[in-house]
Amino acid sequence: MDRPHIFANRTEAAEILAVHLREYKGRQPLILAIPRGAVPMGKVIADLLLGELDIVLVHKLGAPLNRERAIGAIDETGWTYVLPFSEEFGETEAYLKEEKSRQLQALRQRRRQYTPFRQAISPRGRTAIIVDDGVATGATMIAALHAVRQKQPAELICAVPVAASESLEQIRPLADKVCCLHSSANFFAVQQFYRDYRQVEDDEVISILSSKRSGEKSESGN
Repeated sequence: MDRPHIFANRTEAAEILAVHLREYKGRQPLILAIPRGAVPMGKVIADLLLGELDIVLVHKLGAPLNRERAIGAIDETGWTYVLPFSEEFGETEAYLKEEKSRQLQALRQRRRQYTPFRQAISPRGRTAIIVDDGVATGATMIAALHAVRQKQPAELICAVPVAASESLEQIRPLADKVCCLHSSANFFAVQQFYRDYRQVEDDEVISILSSKRSGEKSESGN
């Protein structure tokens, strides 16, 4: 098996993804980044493909004894995907109900924080490319694909630099196309494929999304 490519950072990963997505350049694709990590990547891809950037808000549901371990994911409507083996991590019906409520509130807060002056951009009838910096369990990408599919895009694409092989196979039937640079059966964490995997903060997400809006306004004013 070939050794996996280790990306310098998310920017390099995004630039390579954009090359693989070049057939969509100039076709006004809607790049939907999953916050927070994928938002800087989404900006790079949107710029290179001459597309439009927005976010798709989903959040993992954390395991009872380890909130960093995903047992599923939820979208802004409250729709949830729960991993088949979630009970192995101590998940109960009562805990799941509480975790869903907590994460749904967090998503609503993020929407108010990230895009306070506008509605989400509709993907209806457009090519929608959902971007994340990697797929481990696949839960958040599954929730994102479900959320966007309900809004009737003309084409729905999943674009990620790296993914766990088993999770990628769960995702394939949900997208019209999957663009993944590297999949691995020996997948421990997304960060193992990056030399620089610094955390992306809320302020950076807000800055990217607000600068995008500012740029559009200045163009329309010319």
